[in-house]
Amino acid sequence: MTATATSVGESDRTQPQPTPASRLTARLRRLLPAAVAALSGVLLYVSFPPRTLWWLALPAFAVLGHVLRGRGWKAGLGLGYLFGLGFLLPLLVWTGVEVGPGPWLALVAIEALFVAAVGAGVAAVSKLPGWPVWAAALWIAGEAARARVPFDGFPWGKIAFGQADGVFLPLAALGGTPVLGFAVVLCGFGLGEAARLAVGARRGARVRRGAAAVALAAVAVPVVASVAARPLVSDEAQDGTATVAVIQGNVPRAGLDFNSQRRAVLDYHARQTERLAAEVDAGRADRPDFVLWPENSSDIDPFANADARMVIDRAAKAIGVPVSVGGVVERGGKLLNEQILWDPDKGPVDTYDKRQIQPFGEYLPLRSLIGAINGEWTSMVSRDFSRGTEPGVFTMAGTRVGLVTCYEAAFDWAVRSEVADGAQLISVPSNNATFDRSEMTYQQLAMSRVRAVEHSRTVTVPVTSGVSAIIMPDGRITQRTGMFVADSLVQEVPLRSAETPATRLGVLPEIALVLVAAAGVGWAVGAGVRGRRARDV
Repeated sequence: MTATATSVGESDRTQPQPTPASRLTARLRRLLPAAVAALSGVLLYVSFPPRTLWWLALPAFAVLGHVLRGRGWKAGLGLGYLFGLGFLLPLLVWTGVEVGPGPWLALVAIEALFVAAVGAGVAAVSKLPGWPVWAAALWIAGEAARARVPFDGFPWGKIAFGQADGVFLPLAALGGTPVLGFAVVLCGFGLGEAARLAVGARRGARVRRGAAAVALAAVAVPVVASVAARPLVSDEAQDGTATVAVIQGNVPRAGLDFNSQRRAVLDYHARQTERLAAEVDAGRADRPDFVLWPENSSDIDPFANADARMVIDRAAKAIGVPVSVGGVVERGGKLLNEQILWDPDKGPVDTYDKRQIQPFGEYLPLRSLIGAINGEWTSMVSRDFSRGTEPGVFTMAGTRVGLVTCYEAAFDWAVRSEVADGAQLISVPSNNATFDRSEMTYQQLAMSRVRAVEHSRTVTVPVTSGVSAIIMPDGRITQRTGMFVADSLVQEVPLRSAETPATRLGVLPEIALVLVAAAGVGWAVGAGVRGRRARDV
């Protein structure tokens, strides 16, 4: 007995003990997937405007797929959350430019939960045949959820909005932002799977033909489909042309005190319109058929304030054509973010009230709870705006102009409704003065470029302080202003009335992809249950 105990003790002492360096290496190895997930999210952010590195979205998803493949759903949840943080923290930093990091960090923390859920789903379906298809559909399902909840959704950061300069852009005309985003994500996951199989083959592993075929198809099909969809993109005039003027009046100062400068902002836009009128009269600029002002260009209610009405009326008479004015008005006890069609002879003749209003910017959800946490936040939004209920299409000098006010450009339904209601041209009046010189204005401009292709319409973007632009139906920017300068853009643009497949199909492609995602998750769950039962037997 004693000899046996001694020999066992000696055997234990001869086992190599882990050194501090080896323990550190083991910990770092365990942390590596987390770091890679977060960095691949950063890579996805870098693919977004104002950079034109759209193609970086492909390796971002390739790496994400590699990190998630074969893991359990809990690991997928955590890694997906880290990917979401890496992507959304820098993408949405502009939300804290004037209000501090609190709201920015809270928004990102909530939005990244949707990406975490997608990560869990991708990990689950990664064990299935053809997993890149299920995984890409899951990403679009996550975007669909983000666009609807909470507080009516926040679609900022849809993959489609980073592809305005990319080869996949024509797919927006085929099936809107869901199909465009699905193609990019599918190609990225397929690229990662193809690389994994190629590395395995070089190491002598047996590669199944079916898996290789799926990986190659996941890369090739989106590219081929993009080429096939190219004839859907055109800037030819179908209903003649119109000469449009976009006014950027600028603001005295950037920041949240924008609203305290209401009279100055109104004067700036009226003055810039009068300058354009003088240029037209002198023959140095073409006479526009109509003029478009930005959102919040008259935060003084011209229906209640005779002085503001006089300023707008004088500018409209000077240019001699209809003007769309962005105003803040009170009607029937409701505060409205309104576009006002101003006729040079008749004054205001039509209005459009913004329907998709911005939570925490134009209304405050959970006001009593937020006020208890921080009373300053309730003072920033002291009174809630009300929602409009009808699409806004103005008839301006014979042209049907669809109004999509600022934040609404991020929502598929808000843009499509104007085209379905007969808009031959889309205007996206916006106010970015509260976000200073951040990337926000460039991200929003990219959305408008995608919308131009999606619905095959000229899109104008009149902004208070930059960047204003004129965008052709093929997504090209033909004119743009600088930031925080007073300027005007005048151009003859094509008018179109034909509907793209994306316009006609509406939400159906998104529903189809959500169903594909659900089928993939259902298959994965079923396969897991059957596997556990087989092991129990």
